[in-house]
Amino acid sequence: MSAAPEASPKPPRRSQEKTALMTAVDYLARQAHSEKKLREKLARKDFSEEEIDDAIARLIERHYLDDTKLCTEQFMYLYDEGRSSVRQICAKLMQRGFDHDLVWSVVPEDTYDREVAAAERVLSMKFKTTDKHQKMMANLYQKGFSVDVAHAAVQNFTQCAVKPRSLGLGI
Repeated sequence: MSAAPEASPKPPRRSQEKTALMTAVDYLARQAHSEKKLREKLARKDFSEEEIDDAIARLIERHYLDDTKLCTEQFMYLYDEGRSSVRQICAKLMQRGFDHDLVWSVVPEDTYDREVAAAERVLSMKFKTTDKHQKMMANLYQKGFSVDVAHAAVQNFTQCAVKPRSLGLGI
């Protein structure tokens, strides 16, 4: 019986722990994040402030992290979806870590017609045209629509039920 050959010593491996940059890239590969949210996630992983700052700077330099572009894209996606008020969209983006001024800078100039249409859509999903106006208005206020927009949307929504539909009978 021969003796088992001695295992040759393995060369020392590099540390298996991920760096802040590698972790940040992994996060961004799964989902886009604002700089603030990415910093929070990296801090929870116990990376040093210096390492986090270096990683963020590198990501910005390589255009992997761009708050202005991301905020604009997310705002326009939610805005075009037409289910939320501009106020509600802005609040959601600020919760995602975008700066107040940045969020409000991407809001289009004239949003009134879009806001009324979005409010009418919200009403049509939840109410009948014969429901109480006060209930409808309260619901729209809770969703971030202004008083003027809520009033106009309720008027338009309830007037649809009042107008008789033409059946083409010549009456």
